[in-house]
Parts: sequence; structure tokens; C-alpha cells
Amino acid sequence: MKAVRFHDFGGPAVLRYEDVERPTPGAGQVRIRVAATSFNGIDAALRSGRLQGSIPLRLPHTPGPDVTGTVDALGAGVDGDENELAVGDAVIALLPMDHDGGAAEYAIAPAQALTGIPRNVPLADAAALPLVGLTAWQALFDHGRLTAGQRVLINGAGGTLGGYAVQLAEEARAHVIATAGPRDAGWVGAVGADEVIGHATEATAAMSEPVDLVVNLASATSQQLAALLPLVRDGGRLVNAAVHTAVDTAADREGWMPAPCDEPRGVHGIDVFVRSDADQLADLVARVCTGELLLDVTHRVALADLPALHSRADAGTLPGKVVVVAHPT
Repeated sequence: MKAVRFHDFGGPAVLRYEDVERPTPGAGQVRIRVAATSFNGIDAALRSGRLQGSIPLRLPHTPGPDVTGTVDALGAGVDGDENELAVGDAVIALLPMDHDGGAAEYAIAPAQALTGIPRNVPLADAAALPLVGLTAWQALFDHGRLTAGQRVLINGAGGTLGGYAVQLAEEARAHVIATAGPRDAGWVGAVGADEVIGHATEATAAMSEPVDLVVNLASATSQQLAALLPLVRDGGRLVNAAVHTAVDTAADREGWMPAPCDEPRGVHGIDVFVRSDADQLADLVARVCTGELLLDVTHRVALADLPALHSRADAGTLPGKVVVVAHPT
């Protein structure tokens, strides 16, 4: 089969489109005939080796934690009745980031990470959902504890992750304030933001009252994150869900920026490390089915084009959310 792998850490040139042996599922695992994966910012960070301290990889490594496709083979102990999985089922998952991913024609997934995809959801396009959708959900509700009637500021709402966060917060009947640049402001407002502010630095003047929750999705320095604290009411929360934050001190070289807190005012700072959760993912897929959640896919490329996609990402010219198709559906 074909796969994209890197045998060394470094720039996009380390990625190889090559022939590899088709994997065999072990106990509790499923082999997926991959429809698609997608590109996320963390893919470039993992490829560079910057996250080895947090997410150690064994080389060679196949990137792409997002995956959709059809079940191709079941490993030992994966019972169709118990796990509701059978060969031919359409499935979606967020794969463990320290294991091989979905940038291949076939991939291995833990059975418990999989959930089904109904026929009315485009199988390849759904690969744009797992990592960013789960990050948005967990930031808002697991860590942010957002409830109806609360005020939330979503900083850096212009990307795909931000769009999902705005939609989910709006569905929860929160008052959503979002920061987004001119190019994305219209989209952010259209998907549910009650107020759209150009930049976080404008928020103090633009906001009439503090918020219960700040969710940061923007690459930011520690000083920029700290500047968001005064926008949070006493006893509120600042959740940092940026996948690849900026580096401004030696302590930040692993790419994870600690969320600041304000102990005298009881403002909690919380970092999000997204986890695979099949139940949450099933809920997100159901929302896509009903039209409550809009999939955000701007481009689709072939698996062989993934190295070029990484080059565009490193150059800052990536055209929005890109799905990488392994088997056209």
C-alpha cells in the first residue's frame, strides 16, 4: 500500500510518499481502508520534532490523527455485536497521536476510538472533524463548563477550530463573543457569534462586561495569554486550546503554553490536551447529520500531495481546512 511517512524529524522534505506493508490489526484493533485524513497544525509540529518531549514518536511515523474510512479487518477480541463494528462499516476516529495515523491507504485504529458515520455525511469530508471538533467540545464544556446564558469569548475564532467552537457555544445558548480578522469576520458571525471583534487587544474597549469563559484558540505568547485574564469575571475560566502556540521563552520550546490564572480573583487557567472520545465524536457527527454543525472543508488533495501541503503550511499559505484523500469515495 501507499503511505506518507517521515523517517527523520525536520521540514516538509522529510516526508516520503512510499510503499509500505499493509498493517495487521492486533487485539482490540481495527484496520480501516482510509477514505481521508486531514491536515492540522499539530502535524507540522510533530514532524519537526518539537513535541517529542510531550508526544514521543517512533520513526518512521505516518502522520494524520484524523481518519475516516470503512472497516477492512477486525483484530482479535473485536466482536461485532459488542462493539457494533463489522467489515464494511463507515467509521471515523481520532487516532492516538503517538501512533501511526491516517495518511495511508490503510490504517490501524483502537476499536474503542471508532464511531459510525451515516450515509448522508460525506465520508472524506468528515475527516475534517475529529481533532478540531473534539478540541472545541472539550474546551467549551469539559474544561470551560459553559452553560446556557453565560458569556464566552472565543479568541482566534477565524479558523476551522474556531468555527466549530462558535457553533457549539451558540447551540448551547451562550452569548458568544469572537475575535476574527476581516477575512473571517463574516463567516464567524454567520455561524453564530453574537459579537465579532477584530483582535483580542480591542476586546477590553469593545466588551461591555466581563465574560464567564475565555477560550483561546490563537497562537499566542505567554504575555498575550496573560492579557486575556482581565476579561474574565471573578471565579471564571481561561481555557487555552491552541494546538501550536508561539514560543517566547525557553520553557515554551515544547510548543505547549501554560494557561495563566489569577488566584486572588479565583480565575482558573486550564490547558486542553485533546483526547479521543468516541461518544463525543458520535454526538458531533449527529450534529453534522442534522445540519446543526457545518463541516468546514475548503480544499481536497490526494495523499501523494501531502508533502506539498506541509510546505504550504510552513510557508503560511495553507488555504483553510484541507482534507487528504487516500481512497476516493
